Amino acid sequence: MFLESELLSSFPPDTPVSAAAVRKAIDAGGTKAEPVLVVLDDDPTGTQSVADLPVLTTWTVEDFAWAFAMDGPAVYVLTNTRSLDPQEAFERNRQVVRNARVAAGESRAVTFVSRSDSTLRGHFPLEPDAIAGTLANDFDEQIDGVVIVPAFPEAGRITIGGVHYMRQDHGTVVPVSETEFAQDATFGFTHSELARYVEEKSGGRIPAASVIGIDLSVLRQPDEQRTAHAVAAILDRAHDGSIIVADCVSENDLRRLALGLEAAEARGKRFIYRVGPPFVRGRIGQEMRAPLSADDVFGALEPRDRGGLIVVGSHVGLTSRQLAELTRQHPAATVIEIDVQILLAGGRGAYLDQAVGEVTAALTAGDVVLHTSRQLVRADDAAASLRIARSVSDALVEVVNRTLKTYAPRFVIAKGGITSSDVATHGLEIRRALVRGPMLPGIVSLWEPVQGPAQGIPYVVFAGNVGDDSSLAAVTRTLSSRFETTVPTRNAR
Repeated sequence: MFLESELLSSFPPDTPVSAAAVRKAIDAGGTKAEPVLVVLDDDPTGTQSVADLPVLTTWTVEDFAWAFAMDGPAVYVLTNTRSLDPQEAFERNRQVVRNARVAAGESRAVTFVSRSDSTLRGHFPLEPDAIAGTLANDFDEQIDGVVIVPAFPEAGRITIGGVHYMRQDHGTVVPVSETEFAQDATFGFTHSELARYVEEKSGGRIPAASVIGIDLSVLRQPDEQRTAHAVAAILDRAHDGSIIVADCVSENDLRRLALGLEAAEARGKRFIYRVGPPFVRGRIGQEMRAPLSADDVFGALEPRDRGGLIVVGSHVGLTSRQLAELTRQHPAATVIEIDVQILLAGGRGAYLDQAVGEVTAALTAGDVVLHTSRQLVRADDAAASLRIARSVSDALVEVVNRTLKTYAPRFVIAKGGITSSDVATHGLEIRRALVRGPMLPGIVSLWEPVQGPAQGIPYVVFAGNVGDDSSLAAVTRTLSSRFETTVPTRNAR
């Protein structure tokens, strides 16, 4: 554990850079068509840092044509690849890139972003490899480098001196390899230094010594023009898919990096980005949106006079604490547990029939918290653990979908990456939506489904590993019409 202030003491201080400065640099391209960022989001939590952008859960050429027609600077595509095995993830990346590139044609430039976890979990380097390979093999387009920026300052994930840290209490940080996330059953790792992480995850194919670094001494030049030149000069060294890792501690750092990336791309450099959630906001020069209020969410809707549904699948320690705090603060909510051991033992059909009946009945009286049992069930290998996770997620999704078609809730909150992806795509059958903005400062996004059975139902995507212990309760309080009522708690099972 280290003091963040001591780690930063050898670097220049942070100074303000406006989102407008990034937009001005982008606009300075004149008649050059600025590429649309196509963000391949390996779970839907990547949208929590942006607002007013389209999001797709299917990726046909027609889907991309709809999204591109909005003329926004970025389009999100929910690939959900973090829940897939490597071969499936590779193929899904290839499909998305191919269809996006076909939809763009010759009239629209696109740049691809592989958005993944700010705690370094996910299919790396497989996903950037799939993107680069598809561009090269199908469209004869070569990239110069893969820029890795996992930082997510609002959630306490920062990179200093090429090392990725997680903020703790009292101004301290811990290398991310020393956290529970590094012990992930599927995507575990042992290195926090990003160059060594790259070498580890590539099985030595990409030596740490070959990784190009952009640290805070480069990003924090005395003025924005010098920053852009300094970053672009380093990026000029990238060729044939070089790996570049960048420091980031603040939104200002993301914007400084964006200025340098814009300058390098204006010189003809082409990159793929492997990033955490806030990178896209910084890269397109979007302001940080204030959290949405209930009036923002329901103003144009006719909110249903019934309970909302909070679905909790994530098993990280923070989620379990948030679940406990929600039920403490909101005793009127009905709490229904899906026991994983019962699911895996058999009798699944009757068990889920019972759960659907309990959920729909409880929604008439108030909010419902539907969660999986908190003991994480793991297997001996990553693939088997992933299959168990999929089986559990499928059960939650079935309950949500059948509930939607029986008694649609006032709102839906989904907690956890795989959970929120599956609830969106299969539980609520969302195909196209608009990201309206965050529910908490810089984190937790609200989607507006634009078609299908969930149209008119606000949907909140809540990552498993963000916020504090009270955050889930805070979001529920904003959306609920029944928070802290006198309706008695019903704890099923």
